[in-house]
Amino acid sequence: MNKKDFKKIGKNVIELEIQALRKLKNSINNSFNQAVEAIVKCPSKIIFCGVGKSSKISAKLSATFSSVGCPSFVLSGAEASHGDMGSIQKKDILILISYSGETQELKNVIQFANRNRITIIGIVSNKNSTLYKASDIKIYIPEVKEAGHGIVPTSSTTSAMAMGDALAIASMEYKKFGKLDFKKFHPSGNLGNKLKTVEDLMIVKNDIPFINQDKSIKDGLKILNSKKLGVLIARDKKNFTTGIFTDGDIKRAIQKNNNIVEKKIKSFMTKNPISIEKDTLAVKALDIMNEKKITCLCVYKENKKRKTIGIIHIHNILETNIK
Repeated sequence: MNKKDFKKIGKNVIELEIQALRKLKNSINNSFNQAVEAIVKCPSKIIFCGVGKSSKISAKLSATFSSVGCPSFVLSGAEASHGDMGSIQKKDILILISYSGETQELKNVIQFANRNRITIIGIVSNKNSTLYKASDIKIYIPEVKEAGHGIVPTSSTTSAMAMGDALAIASMEYKKFGKLDFKKFHPSGNLGNKLKTVEDLMIVKNDIPFINQDKSIKDGLKILNSKKLGVLIARDKKNFTTGIFTDGDIKRAIQKNNNIVEKKIKSFMTKNPISIEKDTLAVKALDIMNEKKITCLCVYKENKKRKTIGIIHIHNILETNIK
C-alpha cells in the first residue's frame, strides 16, 4: 500500500465523522432542552455510565461536567452490579450512554433506577431498545456509518462525545457559569495561567507605593527606593488616585531642572493613570501594557476607578509565563 493511500483513508474516516455530526446537529430537539433543565436543576450529582467505549466517553464527559460546575462522577457499567450501585442516590441523575441500548451490563442499572425513581437520560441510537424505552429523557443519536469496514466504533463515539459536550456547554450557559467560575476548578497548568485575573497577581495593601500628591520629590525618592517598583501612586487628601509617578519621570524632570527635590509630586506626575478592574484577565492587562508601552496599571474594584486597591506590574504577569 502506498503512503498516499493512508492519507486517503484518514480523510475518509474524518469525512464519515463529519457526516455523523451533521446528522447529530439536525437531530437535536426538545429532549435536549429537557435534559439541560434536568441537569441544571439536579439537587445532587450527575452520574455517567456506559460499557466499553461508552464507559471511556462517560469518564471524559463526567470530568467536563464537573469542570463547569455540575458535580459528576462516572459509574462503571461492569462494576455496577457488584455493589457500585450503592453510590447512586434518589436525587441523582443518571446519564446512560449506549449505541445499541441493549448492553447487558446496563440493564441492571436501568432496573435499579426505575425501581428507585431515579431520572435517566438515555443517549442512544436504537429507538426500540431497552434503554430508549426506559429513559425519562431520550437523547437520540442517529445511526451512522462507522469507519473500518463499518464495524469499528468511530462515528458513533464521536457523536456521543459531541452530544455530551453540547449538554455540558448548554448547562454551563444556563447556569451563567463564566470564566471566573471556571477558573476556580482550574487553578494550575497552562489553562490555569490563562484564566488568572489581575486580582490573583496584583500588589496589595502596604506593598502599594502610595504617596500624597502634595509631598515632595525628595519624599517620593525614599518610597521609590524602599518599594523598589519604580513607580509611585499619587493620591489626594481623600485617598483618591490622582496620578502616577515613575523613576522615568524623575530622570526626565532632572534633565530639565536639576533643582527639583523640593518640588511637589503633582507637578511631575502623569494624571489620570490607566487603571483596570480587578477581575480582568491578566493576559488582557499584559496586552494593555504592551500597547501603551507602560509597565504597570492601577487596579480598582467594580466602578470605583479612583480608589486604587492594588497595582499590577508587568513582572508579576511575566513570572507566571503568561504571554
